[in-house]
Amino acid sequence: MNYTVISLFLVIVVATLVITYFAAKLTKNTNQFYTAGGELKGWQNGVAISGDFMSASSFLGIVGGIALTGFDGLYLLLGALLSYLVVMYLVAEPLRNLGKYTLADMITARFKANKVRGFAALNTVTISVFYMVAQLVGAGVLIKMLIGIPYVPSLIIVGVLMTVYVLFGGMTATSWVQITKAFLLLGGTFVLFILVLSKFHFNIIDIFEKVKSATPFGEKYLEPGIKNKNGLDAISLNFGLLLGTAGLPHVLIRFFTVKDAKTARKSVTVATWVISIFYVMAIFLGFGAAALIGTDKIIAENPAGNMAAPALARILGGDFLFAFIAAVAFATILAVVAGIVLSGASAFAHDFYNGILKQGKASEKQQLKAARIASILVPVIAIIISLFVQNLNVAFLGSLALTLAASANLPVILLTIYWRRFNTAGAITSMIVGLFSTIIFVLLSPNVWDPSGHAIFVGKPIFPLASPGIVSIPLGFIGGFIGTLLSKEKDRNYEKILVQSNLGQDV
Repeated sequence: MNYTVISLFLVIVVATLVITYFAAKLTKNTNQFYTAGGELKGWQNGVAISGDFMSASSFLGIVGGIALTGFDGLYLLLGALLSYLVVMYLVAEPLRNLGKYTLADMITARFKANKVRGFAALNTVTISVFYMVAQLVGAGVLIKMLIGIPYVPSLIIVGVLMTVYVLFGGMTATSWVQITKAFLLLGGTFVLFILVLSKFHFNIIDIFEKVKSATPFGEKYLEPGIKNKNGLDAISLNFGLLLGTAGLPHVLIRFFTVKDAKTARKSVTVATWVISIFYVMAIFLGFGAAALIGTDKIIAENPAGNMAAPALARILGGDFLFAFIAAVAFATILAVVAGIVLSGASAFAHDFYNGILKQGKASEKQQLKAARIASILVPVIAIIISLFVQNLNVAFLGSLALTLAASANLPVILLTIYWRRFNTAGAITSMIVGLFSTIIFVLLSPNVWDPSGHAIFVGKPIFPLASPGIVSIPLGFIGGFIGTLLSKEKDRNYEKILVQSNLGQDV
């Protein structure tokens, strides 16, 4: 047992609990619980957004993915980074102008129907659970490796901690935990980046030359095709990554934590710069792990490569750096999962409980109680699913959640804002088709079925693509179009929404 690791783990846990303690004093009503009162500054929210996105799937999964599969591992970050352009130009400002607490608020600003709010809440909770699974898998593997605690108790430990953050501190605590984590992760990644470069005399060309001979793939390591042998699969994966961020509930709700649309745009700009810097360094951490550790040793630590970054830290900086990087990875998981839990809890309490069951008449006390109950239920569901997928790469698990968000949420967001004829039937159809088509394709894909037994079940997959985005995302849009055209309903709110989404004012 590594006592240095345990000590740093405890320091981070105590620090985040202190943040939660002070944040809890500020969380007195639903506005503060859901959105931190809309009082975050642009840079604060931008760093918190980057903290949301620089998750276990980014740090552990992408470094491991690049280390094991070279160029193919880059797919996991390029599409995700470019996705913030979609967020900035198409989603951030209209969402902030139309919404209040959740994505459902934005959609029901145009369609005054509880059915729309209910399906939007269902999508939010489902996507939140899928994305949380990726973080929990990373947490379980990490704690099992570092402290020796078995996988299942590890999941429970993380589940309890993240629930505490949300239960007592709400969005204020979650935001400041994410900001703190983002700076820690950037600092740790920068130290590793400099140490990797020093091993190659700060010559980037030497790194590329070394990995050609250090991996079993030779020069093919720097070419596409090691993992994504089917070009269509690579395109489908990137399609989901590129469009998925604009539909992620825990990212979208962050635009309600600032005072106006201008500040929301600034948040996206700050987040894009921070994430870009992080991803550039992550590329060389992956190459460094491949060159300095070797494929066999990385796989021996974890078959999916999820422990490549901590193993690299041990080689370059000894036990202390190893312990620090591992603790930072743990903090990363805690912060991101707390944000995901909050988005799911907000959808349940604000949209389902208050909006549907109570017809908007629930008291502040009742809403907070419902949100806190949901903060317990959502992690429990995610933990149960995590028990069956522990051998999958966490970056890939995260990419599936992004594809789900791009298929189930993004079509209804864009059609609500930009299509005059769009109506209630179209909104509901779009959400249903996007959500369930993605889930069905994933259940029939090589991620679940594999003849050699490397997936959850042994057997031949019915759906050939590992990532279904190239099919499920268009289906979300098609569902919206068909549902609208088959309905005789006419929406009369478009002009009002058009003005409000662009100017932030009612008419």
